[in-house]
Amino acid sequence: MTDSNSRSAKHFSSPPLVTHMYTADPSVHIYEGKIYIYPSHDVDGGVPFNDDGSHFCMEDYHVLSMEEPFGDVTDHGKAFSVDEVPWAERQAWAPDCGEKNGRYYFYFPAKDYEGVFRLGVAVGDHPAGPFKPQPEPIKGSCSIDPAFYRDAGGCYLYFGGLWGGQLQRWRNGEYTGEDVYPADDEPALCCKVAKLTEDMLEFTETPKDVQVLDENGRPLTAGDNARRFFEAPWLHKYKDTYYFSYSTGDTHCIAYATGDNPYGPFTYRGIMLEPVLGWTNHHSVLEKDGKYYLFYHDCEMSEGKTHLRNVKMTELIHNQDGSIQTVSAFEK
Repeated sequence: MTDSNSRSAKHFSSPPLVTHMYTADPSVHIYEGKIYIYPSHDVDGGVPFNDDGSHFCMEDYHVLSMEEPFGDVTDHGKAFSVDEVPWAERQAWAPDCGEKNGRYYFYFPAKDYEGVFRLGVAVGDHPAGPFKPQPEPIKGSCSIDPAFYRDAGGCYLYFGGLWGGQLQRWRNGEYTGEDVYPADDEPALCCKVAKLTEDMLEFTETPKDVQVLDENGRPLTAGDNARRFFEAPWLHKYKDTYYFSYSTGDTHCIAYATGDNPYGPFTYRGIMLEPVLGWTNHHSVLEKDGKYYLFYHDCEMSEGKTHLRNVKMTELIHNQDGSIQTVSAFEK
């Protein structure tokens, strides 16, 4: 891993949504008629760059909102901090927020006091919080990058990330403390998904693998790092098709695959977002009034410091055949 996925001609196609702080990993929904953005909050904690991601020292969460796409952005202030989470010690990474019956459920990862990433949930009565964290992590949860999805079948949480996200340490359903990866010709490690309970606080089932298949119906292999899942899952629906999108990690793209139900399997279709300035790539997709929008981050404000990022947005176009027009973070 290198510290920055650099590009010599830095002519960016979209501006940062906010500039008074560093934000990343945007999860976006429409609640109470507004667009709410749930990002992580980057800070410079003085930790040297490390492959395990320890230099991502995020300590709290802010919620952003806008009335319309590309409109003025409101920072609603601190929603809560990792210090308020009884089970968590550090590294409040990429979150998301779900809604049910007028209450809001803020899902987040953090490391516990043994250095293991778990997923927690904090509850509030307003989309911008404040949120009160539950005293324990979600049973059966692990790794990072929770992403909330709701349809007629229920509410789901997708999660998982390799390397610093520790998904490779859970290959047998229990934490091993060792990084164990499949061979390059073996099926790649998968994102996880589980349906949430009625109270939105736990899983109803053991998390399942979200398989991504190639054009011949075979699981993508671990060595196919241009296409396989790495982190940052997201699910959206266009017409009758489910789109599972994710970061390819060390190849720095947002890829997408399609299927006919929230569990998959999904067939790989292509690249949604090309590499941005910075190492990480993390996104979400929002539909409003028949148009779709891609939210993502890069490192424009910090000039390439991969742990100091800024959230952006652009329009996302689906073609008639269901494919997606690839987005570039740079002007052509």
